[in-house]
Amino acid sequence: MENLESKTTVLNDLIRLNNDRIAGYEKAIQALNENTTDLKTVFHDQIVQSYAFIAELKEAVEDTGGKAEVDETTTEGKLFRSWMDIKAIFTGSDRQSVLESCIEGENAIHDAYTEASKLQELPTNTQFLIQQQKEKLAMSGKKIAALYHCRKIKVTNK
Repeated sequence: MENLESKTTVLNDLIRLNNDRIAGYEKAIQALNENTTDLKTVFHDQIVQSYAFIAELKEAVEDTGGKAEVDETTTEGKLFRSWMDIKAIFTGSDRQSVLESCIEGENAIHDAYTEASKLQELPTNTQFLIQQQKEKLAMSGKKIAALYHCRKIKVTNK
């Protein structure tokens, strides 16, 4: 029973973190102004990606005989979103501030996946799933970082 519990715990933790990611990107979309449709589209894609990850993780939990906790978030995620609200009061909800918060969230979930990928007691197919999701998260994180570092260049007519 302990082995089953340890397997489902790590997978349910990843599910909760993906729920945090969804809630974080939903909050980011709400914080953006109407002129940032490009970011809203990217953030929506991240939300869709996390829903797909949750479905795959839920299946992996159920394959181990456990019960998936698909409707929960983490305390840390709730605190992070509250911090985002407070930060927005002082720094505003400009593009760069929102992207900076998203980078922090992407780094946190990637770190959790890195730790989960080191667990040897998970079945091989589950280890492979976690590794695949981790790689996709890394690509997503790089995309968000690139958007953060990409500054719009204003061209003026002289």
